[in-house]
Amino acid sequence: MKSTESAARPGGREWAGLAVLMLPVLLISVTVTVLFFALPSLTAELEPSGAQQLWIVDIYAFLLAGLLIPMGNLGDRIGRRRLLLLGAAAFGATSAVAAYAPTAELLIAARALQGAAAATLMPPTLALIRVMFTEPRRLQTAIAVWASVFTLGSVVGPIIGGWMLEHFWWGAVFLINVPVMAVLLVLGPILLPEYRDPSPGRFDLVSAAWVLLAALPAVYAVKKAAEQDYGPQTLAAALVGVLFAVLFTRRQRRLATPMLDLGLFRSKAFGVSLITAAIAVFALVGTFYFITQYLMSVLEMRPLTAGLMTLPTAVSSVAGSLLGAAATRWFRPGYVIGSGMLLGAAGFVLVARLGTAADLPLLFAGLLLLGWGIGSVQALASNTVVSSAPPEKAGSASGLFESATEFGQALGAAVLGSIGVAVFRSALADGMPAGLPAEQGAAASETLGGALAVAGELAGGTGAALAEAARSAYVAGMQTAAWSGAVIMLVMGVLAFINLRRVRVGEEAPPEPAADAAR
Repeated sequence: MKSTESAARPGGREWAGLAVLMLPVLLISVTVTVLFFALPSLTAELEPSGAQQLWIVDIYAFLLAGLLIPMGNLGDRIGRRRLLLLGAAAFGATSAVAAYAPTAELLIAARALQGAAAATLMPPTLALIRVMFTEPRRLQTAIAVWASVFTLGSVVGPIIGGWMLEHFWWGAVFLINVPVMAVLLVLGPILLPEYRDPSPGRFDLVSAAWVLLAALPAVYAVKKAAEQDYGPQTLAAALVGVLFAVLFTRRQRRLATPMLDLGLFRSKAFGVSLITAAIAVFALVGTFYFITQYLMSVLEMRPLTAGLMTLPTAVSSVAGSLLGAAATRWFRPGYVIGSGMLLGAAGFVLVARLGTAADLPLLFAGLLLLGWGIGSVQALASNTVVSSAPPEKAGSASGLFESATEFGQALGAAVLGSIGVAVFRSALADGMPAGLPAEQGAAASETLGGALAVAGELAGGTGAALAEAARSAYVAGMQTAAWSGAVIMLVMGVLAFINLRRVRVGEEAPPEPAADAAR
């Protein structure tokens, strides 16, 4: 067991342990986006149906979002390091199965298990940081590293995917996880402490089931809304999700040892930071929903080239996370978080000025501002959320924080995507070439890719006119979505200034935890 002094002043072992914890954080965030580039070759080999292709992409996020809170709570009870290592073994094994899956059905099953394993990895990483770094500013720096690596993984996923698919087969995007998890299994027991809640109470299976039944339909409804599907199934899924969320909340209020301590929300800093972090991820994912297609279909770049164009966001998000944390030496966290949201809003404004012709300086400037702003917000908001929770509940708080960011990702594509698609269809209807058959016009109105495919089938100037109209309509949709994102970020930035202006670094940190003697 560490002494108080050594715990307050982490040495090389703690920083090395932090580096080990970043391995699953990086891989899980990469896994969310890296699959997008593998879909064409994966589809050609396994020949999944349209529904199966959607499940291959979505089932991972469904299980990840649904299990984060229960797994965070489980880690508090059985030991955070133990849960992390069990999850690492499961994540590596399921990744290997996914890489060599001979059928779409087996790949869907492997992706589901991979999502469940990922849910066991994320909460312990943030919760163990809470134990390893107890001095407020060092804790803030460590969480800033966590946030920057998480954001970095989401951004570099397309770059990694583009490069790997130019050199290997589609399964390589999964197989890369195996050696990294092996390193974690070797170094984790050596460098990471064990910690568990000394008085955990019993694990409530009913609460675990209800949070899963709340999250799965809610994520499904959001994803269907992102596909412009507002039918009875989508509405029913949303209502089921809300029903079980209410049941889960009511049960937590009655339990002596709840899975999620709702008392955390009495802290304004906790609640506002949670919402701000979700909005920041909402903005990032909503932006890349458009930017990747813009680069490849409007500016006609190769996948790897398009991925490299997003590097400014990766670099600036890391800088924003680390320097944003450092800035709290002179400014209160609320001012840094609010400023980050305003910088993100400014980035959206620059993105809204992009047109059908390549303007790389404007693109890079917009992505730099977005990355910097979102990086600083994520670092400080996650620090506030984790520091607000008692040490024995840090796993549950981490699971809640990560659940909020998962829903932020889903909502980013759904809300901003819906806005952009609606404008795209309206603008394309106004600019559709005369004489285009109704069937082809309907196909062209679905997506930019569909419009360009139809344009390629048309002879003469009609195809060129349709392609130009489709690219212009897509840019109009992207611009409208970017303006919407700017307004949302601006409003949330002002609210962060107002509600977090009195919070100081370490002010809400509870007493120092006692690490488990088992090492």
